[in-house]
Amino acid sequence: MKRTAVVILNWNGREHLEQFLPSVVEHTPRAVRIVVADNGSTDSSVRFIEEHYPTIEIIRLDRNYGFAEGYNRALREVDAEYFILLNSDVEVTDGWVEPLVATLTNDLSVAAVAPKLRSYGRRDEFEYAGAAGGYIDILGYPFCRGRILSTIERDCGQYDTPKEVFWASGAAFCCRADLFRTLGGFDADFFAHMEEIDLCWRMHLAGYRIMVEPRSVVYHLGGGTMPNESPNKLYLNYRNNLAMLFKCAPTPQRLLVAVARPVCDMLSALIYIIKGQMPMARAVMRAYRDFLDWHGELAAKRRAVRSGAKTESRMIYRGSMVIRYALGRRHFEDMM
Repeated sequence: MKRTAVVILNWNGREHLEQFLPSVVEHTPRAVRIVVADNGSTDSSVRFIEEHYPTIEIIRLDRNYGFAEGYNRALREVDAEYFILLNSDVEVTDGWVEPLVATLTNDLSVAAVAPKLRSYGRRDEFEYAGAAGGYIDILGYPFCRGRILSTIERDCGQYDTPKEVFWASGAAFCCRADLFRTLGGFDADFFAHMEEIDLCWRMHLAGYRIMVEPRSVVYHLGGGTMPNESPNKLYLNYRNNLAMLFKCAPTPQRLLVAVARPVCDMLSALIYIIKGQMPMARAVMRAYRDFLDWHGELAAKRRAVRSGAKTESRMIYRGSMVIRYALGRRHFEDMM
């Protein structure tokens, strides 16, 4: 425990700190450091921590670097063996740290591990951003054990076994600090969204595994920094997903994605137009425009990522999650 640090990235989130820090302080072992990395907040977040939680360490960044680069900069200042990256809108429970650290300690092949994420607002349901472990399908669309597209399952204990997965949610992400640094951390150009899946993919390529440990349970509010219906959030998800696939996917998958994804994504944009949601449709189009403009830099990143690949991930779902969902398979157990 002494070499573990819980690091919370904050940006203008005083209300979340007031609401969720008490559970973190109460349920985190005393030997574990708690650090708040402030991403250039303009509210009273830092003053609140100083006044009410003087034992919490504060790292002050000079401006908002986003989730990816904000964490990269902050973690350079944290000396630890294990990082637990925790969103500011997460309520933790008793014993949440120990199973995560034990997973990394007991199995050197594991690079990162996530707890089970339940919804803060609907506490018997899984939470969209991670549920009981993350996957992607052959076209790069993410889904979870417990959440397929917008269908979220109740947690009835059906996924209470530890399991190897493709990605661990950035809402509560426990990883080896040395490997995080060796792989260059998050891709700073992503700013926010998909950066944890991108990092997990690179961990797979480096020969490591990703796990979910359901004995550790946290409750995630979600949409705390950027609303779920935000066009900018949709833009970042589409753009960064395409960039991640370009960087990390093996050539056969990349060729399939190049043919199929534009068709699928333009259909999504058309549906937004039919629904009268023009800002969302424009967000999809802007994501493609900026992805294509990014091509040269992404090609260099791909060479760096793929040249060092030791193995391909076994955890990519080889079918189409979207097609199976359309055929009525709305739950993870039906999908797999």
